[in-house]
Amino acid sequence: MKTLGFWASVILPLWDIPLIVQVIKRKSSRDISLTWAAGIWVTAVLMTPASFMEHNIIAIGFNIANVTMLSLVLLVVYKYRNGQ
Repeated sequence: MKTLGFWASVILPLWDIPLIVQVIKRKSSRDISLTWAAGIWVTAVLMTPASFMEHNIIAIGFNIANVTMLSLVLLVVYKYRNGQ
């Protein structure tokens, strides 16, 4: 059961990929709030130490995948903020 939970925790953040692809295709992120993107990234980063202190592989896997994907979202949103 832990293995299933781990893979689900790693796969869940991959749902950010369609958002990234959509922004790149449109070459604009004007409809996405920079405050929102930065806010969810900051909260994910601030949760990182707690996930490692718990020694829970599911929480650690989710946190690493989530911070990675949200970092990509933030970078793409920032890059395409005013068009390319």
